Formats: sequence, C-alpha cells, structure tokens
Amino acid sequence: MEQRSEDDSPLRVGIVGLGFIGTTVGGQFHRHAEARVDALCDLDEDRLEEVGSEFEVSPSRRYTAYRSMLDDSELELDAVLIGTPHTLHYEQICEALDREIAVYCDKPLTTDLEQAQNLTARVERSQAMLMVGYQRHLQTAFIRARERFADHKPDWVTASMTQAWIDGCTGTWRTDPDLSGGGFLYDTGSHVLDGLLWTTGLEPESVAASMDFYDDDQRVDRRAHLDIRFENGATGTVSLNGDAPTVREHLHLWDEEGAIYIEGVQWGSREVHEIRSDASTHTPYVDAHGEQSRADAFVESVREGTEPPATARDALRVTALTEAAYEAARTGDRIPVEMP
Repeated sequence: MEQRSEDDSPLRVGIVGLGFIGTTVGGQFHRHAEARVDALCDLDEDRLEEVGSEFEVSPSRRYTAYRSMLDDSELELDAVLIGTPHTLHYEQICEALDREIAVYCDKPLTTDLEQAQNLTARVERSQAMLMVGYQRHLQTAFIRARERFADHKPDWVTASMTQAWIDGCTGTWRTDPDLSGGGFLYDTGSHVLDGLLWTTGLEPESVAASMDFYDDDQRVDRRAHLDIRFENGATGTVSLNGDAPTVREHLHLWDEEGAIYIEGVQWGSREVHEIRSDASTHTPYVDAHGEQSRADAFVESVREGTEPPATARDALRVTALTEAAYEAARTGDRIPVEMP
C-alpha cells in the first residue's frame, strides 16, 4: 500500500451517507487526533445540516451529490467513508479509487460477486487503500480465536445471530432489495459469515440453505439457515434469525483439542472461552478498552501504507458464500461457492 501522508496534518475525510455508519464511524473520525471530517454528502438536506453542525463542517462543504464532493479541488480529500445502501457501494468505491482517494466502506463490500472480484483484483494489483467495515477483525475475542487456528483449521463450526431486524427495517432501504441486495443475511449476517471465515481461515466449498423470505420475490430473507462444507473437509452451520426479540451471537469452533467459544449479547464486546479436551473451560480476560476503533485502524493503515485489517479479499469471501447461499435457498440445491 502507498503511504499517503508524510506530515502531521490531519487526514482529510469526506463522508458519503449520513445514516448509522456514516455518523458512528464518522464520529470516530471527527474525534480522531489525526483525522478531520472535511466534507459531507447525503440526499437529505436536513440531515446534512444536523450532522454538519455536529461535525463542524461548513455549509459550503455539504453536498447532495457525491461526485461533486469528490471533484471539489478545494477539498483535496485524502479519504472517503462510504456508508450508503449496499448496492451503491461499488460505483462509489470505484469513483473514489479513480481519484486516488483512500476508501473506508461499510459492509458488505458489494452484493454482486463479479463486482467483488473486480474490486479485489483492482486493489491487489495497485497501491489503492480499501478497508471494509468488518470490525470483528479489531476485537480481542475474534483475534484470539484467529491465533488459535493460525497453523491448523477447525473441523466443525457453528454460528448464530438473533436480532429484531425485520421490525426495525420494514419500510426502510434495508427491505428494498434494489438497495440492500438481500435481507438479514446480507446485513447483520454478513458480520457473522466474516467472523467465521476470518477467524478460522476456512475456505467454503459448497452450501445448502433454507430461508424464510419477507417478500414474494424471495430476495429479502428474515431468517436463514446455512449448511456449509469447507475445502479441508470441515462442516458448519450458520443460523440467522432476524425476527427475534433481542441480539445474541455465538461462534463455536471445534478441533481435536477442544473448542473456542465466542459469545455476545447486544452490541457490546464479545467474551471468548477456551474449551479443553478434559471438558474444563478457561475464560481469558478481554480488555475491550484496548481495542482499536475502525477509524484508528483506517488512519493507521493510510498513514503507514499498510494493509488494512479487513481487506477486499476478506469481503470477497463473504460475498461469494452469501450469493451461493441465496441461490441454494431459492433452488433447493447445494451450490458450489465460487472462490477465485
């Protein structure tokens, strides 16, 4: 990766999309000692005024068209945060990379496998900076699990996530498949698939799936159940319920020596438990206060020219598995996962 900033001036960041991610991660940039939010873009002018005041962005640097923001020569943006609906990511990422602007993009990277492949190839053959918003790569519990499987792979895995997702998303862009690209699997479920694949290093070979769809066209799932086979012979199940009253997450990873359990409630830090072969359990201390924020990690990668903690290739794996799962649910067939 190309090192972008050699001086002490703050990283100049523009934000496209002022929803939850745009304001949450955007707030991290706003408060960051080495970054400054210089520009905002959103279709909602009231939202622009509200967030512009909060982030101290002048009215002249608030835009309703993202290309106008990217092309404003007076801004000289170093980076852009993309927090728009999923199906808009690809075009907006490409426009930023065309202008040699570093990109932080919320998950999923794209909802189209060919687009994900194109972005991954583009980043890997160039010095472009693209970080994807999979924050589990920064969380101690998941890092510890990844260290456990650095030199071998688990042979059986299970994962689940529950959330009152459908109630909160009905009537929003998240249940419009032209903007969301899918349902609960492509939204919160994307984090679960990423956490599973990143911590284990497992490569999915094929998937069977069943889904309960919200819409007649079977594009927006509210529940999904995946039966995954991996290249090393391991098997796994992922169960996602977006019609539950509360958030619960688990990731159980088994090998010959025992298991790693990752458990979480709501959106707080996750606990990690080490299950030993004698059936005893060790629960190491997790210091969530020492974890990097997403803005911390992005600024560090841009400053030092290093690979970000969540890469386009990480996101490509998730998109490949997700797209195969949707096809499997609609057809009733076991579908190969197309990994380049």
